[in-house]
Amino acid sequence: MAVEDGNGPLIDQMAADEIRIVSLTVTEGGYYLDPVTKAFDEGHPVIIHDASNPDAPKTAFGAIIAALRHRRDRDSGPFAMQSCDNLQGNGDVFRQTVVGLARLSDPGLADWIDAECSFPNSMVDCIVPATRSNALALAKDMGVTDAAPVTHENFRQWVIEDDFCAGRPDWDKVGATFTKDVHGFEAQKIRILNAGHQIIAAAAEVMGVETVAEAMAHDTIRAFLDKVERDEVLPHVSEVPGMTPRDYLALTARRFANPAIVDTIRRIAFDGSSRHPGFVLPTVQDALVAGAPVEGLALVEATWARMCLGVREDGSKIMPNDPIWDQLSVHAKDSRSNPLRWLEMRNVYGDLADASRFAEAFGRWLGKIYKDGVESTLGQYLKGT
Repeated sequence: MAVEDGNGPLIDQMAADEIRIVSLTVTEGGYYLDPVTKAFDEGHPVIIHDASNPDAPKTAFGAIIAALRHRRDRDSGPFAMQSCDNLQGNGDVFRQTVVGLARLSDPGLADWIDAECSFPNSMVDCIVPATRSNALALAKDMGVTDAAPVTHENFRQWVIEDDFCAGRPDWDKVGATFTKDVHGFEAQKIRILNAGHQIIAAAAEVMGVETVAEAMAHDTIRAFLDKVERDEVLPHVSEVPGMTPRDYLALTARRFANPAIVDTIRRIAFDGSSRHPGFVLPTVQDALVAGAPVEGLALVEATWARMCLGVREDGSKIMPNDPIWDQLSVHAKDSRSNPLRWLEMRNVYGDLADASRFAEAFGRWLGKIYKDGVESTLGQYLKGT
């Protein structure tokens, strides 16, 4: 079914009296944020369109605002808006985007949304690979005709802030966790699991490793993940009820190594320009403030710069895999002779190019990668040389 221009049917459905919760998954980079300040990007072309055409929006956020306008005008009440994306404070980010966009066309409505609606923060955790031939074959063997079957691992977790303005189902009866503090849970996931994907992704891609399970079966890549996490990530992650950071890392490693989940390196490497700032760089910032080690995290960023050169070590081509791939490729090529050119992407790194300890480590590791290769360089890091 095609999405109708102006999102009329979607707006009508959300405006219906029986709707109490609207959930959203648009990926980490889909909230129209300035990549450095994380403020709402009022100047984005599609945001400008929705502000000028509030009754025929292009974005999901514009459609939500249009539906809420109908509900306010006929006094049918607000609904809760629940983000399911991998963002710390995803409900707060959701609120910022919805209220910010509404304010551009209807400040009164923006105030009503901000006061009456709720945006519960949440953390959803379950690895869901992209549909590939193995999933299609599995569905066929089960006698199911499905052009896009969805498979997932046997682990799942849903932690939700208990803040629903129009009521909610008792999801806790089927395994969800309601809490007043989602941050600790989401910090574990984002900084250990999601960052863990980025720790292994670029190195594996350049080395020609195709799946996450295969990367975890590679002694050097698995050891690299373990050392970076233990030495440089876990010290900045707090314990949550029932789970220490070390236990969560062990759980993550087991999940990554599951050979039944055919999760591709290409999938987890996608959109690094959003995922590195969202998952990896906050830990770099914390480590720099604390005077803690950043050598391994700098090497992670160096492997990503090498990946964005667009060619593996065996000479095969890495196809574009990022919304700003062209920019990344230019800076990757320039950084071969001048490593700081990579860190000068302020839209990704902010002021980290000015952090001499991190910049020096990054440049040194990138030079070693081009001189000795990725696997040898990871080995040098593991040996402390």
